[in-house]
Amino acid sequence: MAFQKNGKRDYKRELEWEKENRPNRVKERAQRNAARREMEKEGKVKKGDGKDVDHKKPISKGGKNGKGNLRVKDASENRSFKRNKDGSMK
Repeated sequence: MAFQKNGKRDYKRELEWEKENRPNRVKERAQRNAARREMEKEGKVKKGDGKDVDHKKPISKGGKNGKGNLRVKDASENRSFKRNKDGSMK
């Protein structure tokens, strides 16, 4: 976990981080949901199909929801990126 110290979870630091980053995280989640809806309209994904809508350039690194930045991948493949200690992608 990102907020660990000596093998124990640091809840205070985690809560502070959550308060600081919540507005941005909500905005990014809304962008991801909009991308999913767009791909559903195009018929590329369906609810419960085990597929994810992947951003070639991640939203967290400045990527947008343009069609050129979106692709469909298996959920297990899309969620297997290496991460930094804070949970962001490398």
